[in-house]
Amino acid sequence: MKMMNVNRIRLIGSSFLFSVIACLTAEETRMSPELLWKLGRLGGASISADGERVAYTVRRYELAEDKGTTSLFLRHLDRGDTVELVKDWPSIGEIQFAESPFGERLFFVGNQGLSDDETAQAWSLNPLDGGLVRLTEIEDGLANLKVSPTGKHIAFTLEIKMDQEVTEIYEDLPKADARIIDSLMFRHWNAWHDFKYTHLHVAPIGTDGRAGTPVDLMEGLRANCPVPPFNGSEQFNWSPDGLEIAYTAKIVEDWAESTDSDIYLVRVNNPSSATNITKGMLGYDNNPVYSPDGSRIAFHSMERPSFESDRNRIMVFNRTTSALLDATKGLDRTAHGATWTGDSTGILFGSETGGTGQLFRVSSKGGNLGQLSFGRYNWGLVGLLPDGRRALVSFMNMERPKELAIMNLATGVHEAITDINGEIYESLELPTVEERWVKATDGKRIHNWVIYPPGFDRSKKWPLLVYCQGGPQGQIGQWFSYRWNFHLMAAQGYVVVAPNRRGLPGFGREWNDQISGDWGGQAMQDLLASTDAMLAESYIDSDRTGAIGASFGGYSVYWLMGNHEDRFKTMIAHCGVFNLESMYGSTEELFFVNWDLGGPYWKSDEVQRDYDRFSPHRFVRSWNTPLMVIHGQKDFRVPVTQGIEAFTAAQVNDIPSRFLYFPNEGHWVMKPQNGVLWHRVFFEWLGRYCHPH
Repeated sequence: MKMMNVNRIRLIGSSFLFSVIACLTAEETRMSPELLWKLGRLGGASISADGERVAYTVRRYELAEDKGTTSLFLRHLDRGDTVELVKDWPSIGEIQFAESPFGERLFFVGNQGLSDDETAQAWSLNPLDGGLVRLTEIEDGLANLKVSPTGKHIAFTLEIKMDQEVTEIYEDLPKADARIIDSLMFRHWNAWHDFKYTHLHVAPIGTDGRAGTPVDLMEGLRANCPVPPFNGSEQFNWSPDGLEIAYTAKIVEDWAESTDSDIYLVRVNNPSSATNITKGMLGYDNNPVYSPDGSRIAFHSMERPSFESDRNRIMVFNRTTSALLDATKGLDRTAHGATWTGDSTGILFGSETGGTGQLFRVSSKGGNLGQLSFGRYNWGLVGLLPDGRRALVSFMNMERPKELAIMNLATGVHEAITDINGEIYESLELPTVEERWVKATDGKRIHNWVIYPPGFDRSKKWPLLVYCQGGPQGQIGQWFSYRWNFHLMAAQGYVVVAPNRRGLPGFGREWNDQISGDWGGQAMQDLLASTDAMLAESYIDSDRTGAIGASFGGYSVYWLMGNHEDRFKTMIAHCGVFNLESMYGSTEELFFVNWDLGGPYWKSDEVQRDYDRFSPHRFVRSWNTPLMVIHGQKDFRVPVTQGIEAFTAAQVNDIPSRFLYFPNEGHWVMKPQNGVLWHRVFFEWLGRYCHPH
């Protein structure tokens, strides 16, 4: 067997992070845009079969080089020490402890960075001696690696070219530069269709430790697994015997208008055997996972077609009888990350809860809901330890990014096993986070998070930022964002209020669903009611207030521009929806606007009235507030023309305005230096109108 040795396996001592913080000045006692990019970011994690070791990745960014690298670590739970196994690769992901012909190994997808054209391949690593083996040599690289429970095969995805480009159709025109488009979804989120489809493949692991010839389990299908744009290897899973895979695919003609994804079962030795077990279920069905005893498959399912934020159920499929059971029937919450208990009697999952993310257990037969985690955190379930009583979990809050812990599932008590940014946080002054409830205009109660600056003094006057959440359905929980970072905003001297307005999950389905068809209605009144409650506080300076937000939050800002009645002194909209009619004609996921806006504006007089009533561009004549617009050219979800239209309206009306334009970013800003620039311009603009004293 050809082996490669890792350059070194390093024991991580107290001085490990010294190089990370060496360039920090003594004055950097509060979070800054530059410091935000120095924080290590936890990636994937996996537990060894004996439950004694945890592998995890950390990604760090080098601002001067405008790129990041990832390292792979091993934590010994019994000894309490951490070893660095792989250092500073351009990419490492999909890490997994699994059996192999040579015993337990760590498998992952990675790129060593030895050359500019190197692609991501599958690797296995012996955690005992650092022996590293490259399993694959696939020209264009692979993604979404999963090892079979028997250790005899690996599954992964490859990009398969199936559609012809213009120069292939007209071979005598090799310099022709055009596309022939016959259907929608020709571009998605931040990329044009590249004439390829992501297909699930399997390959045997040979006696030399390398993978054999891949077999396409989706040959001939113009479909993708995982279904784009955001999902990954959770969309397929191996059966316990390693003979079958359940995978997710969306095989429909009206791709742009449908959410109808399905679960398929395929025998790995017979790709033509694929069977659809969710036929006739027209909403999202995805993320299948086999019970440990192999008798059933749990998967996530949304009942209502075209509603991308419907309640996510956990359905259980009986492999013998083909019967389906809703294990979460009657629960007024949505489920994420379904994971079987070791005895196949229960299912663990995560769910938004009152401005946090908590873990729950439900019987696989339905009912008997139990809450496993508590506290002001967003919890994530990584996996169960062999004893079944403890779990490897992730946790984060608004003050600190994600870390790993071991949780006792009976008590919810947890013990952190990582402290990735501990030395940085030792010197930081932290904000204070409180929750408050505000009375809405219809008498209901709105949950708000309020973030106060370090050293907050109620006897002084402070500027206020009202954060408008996107989605439109996405709870303001205890997440640590690297863009809309409340810790960073508070560290600059702002009080931030983040309302969980109508339309956000974690407060019941009625609250979540209300926003559909009512974009400019009660949700906007919730934002204004939350603003007024803060303006009534003696420590808020009403002359220094701003409204900020992205995506639907950007829509909210544009709507408030014409309807805030002088509450705000400035506003910032990132990738916001400005004109509902032009948005409908230029976005890509039409199922979203069809559900939330009632369909195209020409559908009926009633729908047209709602477009007119809710579209921010209809209220421009009332604009009088300084506005900054931020947008990326590669945003196809909310096309850049929305930002251009808003900026043009402000300029023509002589309203102080600025347009921060990113030609190579999409809905998000991903590059480190662009990220720092974003924050610098963001705070410079706010400083003009509501600068902290």
